[in-house]
Amino acid sequence: MKKFLHLTLVAFIGVTFFSGCTQQAKWNHNQRQEMREKLREYRQAAYLNDLTDAEFSLFTDDVTLALEQDYPVYTNFIQMPGVNDTVQVYVVTTIVKELDADAHNMRHIFPYSYLVGRNILPAGLDRSQQHAFYSCLANKVDNYYPTMTQFVDALMADTTNMSQIARFQQQCANDLFDWTVVINEDIVAY
Repeated sequence: MKKFLHLTLVAFIGVTFFSGCTQQAKWNHNQRQEMREKLREYRQAAYLNDLTDAEFSLFTDDVTLALEQDYPVYTNFIQMPGVNDTVQVYVVTTIVKELDADAHNMRHIFPYSYLVGRNILPAGLDRSQQHAFYSCLANKVDNYYPTMTQFVDALMADTTNMSQIARFQQQCANDLFDWTVVINEDIVAY
């Protein structure tokens, strides 16, 4: 009888331990929701602040799914040292993947309000006019930079108003809206 109870107890502990491990191998709904809420801290980042709520929701789903796949045990993930740095790396990686997948994301790199503030675009453009501008800009960027890496390198390396991208913006604004942009070193005027 003792032997039977001992084996039953060992089996119960083993099953409990094994089922606990397998249940934690996938994040539950609450854990995913907690991660999505944590990702809201990144909402004001340059690329992310121009996303609609629906686009941002899809973005957080992508980041959460990638984290879950690489770190299947949620409790271990949130307790590991440098968890915030890890989340930040996944956010940046997801942004780069999204940019690489669709050059029309120019509106997220160069938000309309930023371009109006720099006098590159006129205020009051409707959504279709903005779309036409960003399509034009994306087309010029795609034709000029053979790879996304070269485009990102150009963005990082050139911070002057006389950059190739600034010239593309000027050309598109002029072609679409007869909006002439004149750039003098540090001054943008129209």
